[in-house]
Amino acid sequence: QVQLAESGGGLVQPGGSLRLSCAASGNILSISNMGWYRQAPGKQRDFVATITRAGSTNYSDSVKGRFTISRDTAKNTVSLQMNSLKPEDTAVYYCKAVVATTLNFRVRDYWGEGTLVTVSS
Repeated sequence: QVQLAESGGGLVQPGGSLRLSCAASGNILSISNMGWYRQAPGKQRDFVATITRAGSTNYSDSVKGRFTISRDTAKNTVSLQMNSLKPEDTAVYYCKAVVATTLNFRVRDYWGEGTLVTVSS
């Protein structure tokens, strides 16, 4: 199986910055896309950003220009640099990876447990 471990969440003031990290481990053959999603209280989980193995990125309109996603493909890690944070960014942030395991040739999605980001003064 595959495990994703997120870190870097916490409390930050509006306008501040925070960096989230995610490390994948386990029976990994290869990872294609990696990404970040978030879920605010009482709302559904929303797309934030994704990145391919080649480094192509895609962002939600609500974070474009403020957040930057990056990855180290060799280390199976992905990060999210969050700048100019707003109260509406408050949510649990989840890491996702599309993984082919050493036990199965078919790819599937794996999710982390989430890390809480709170933006408040």
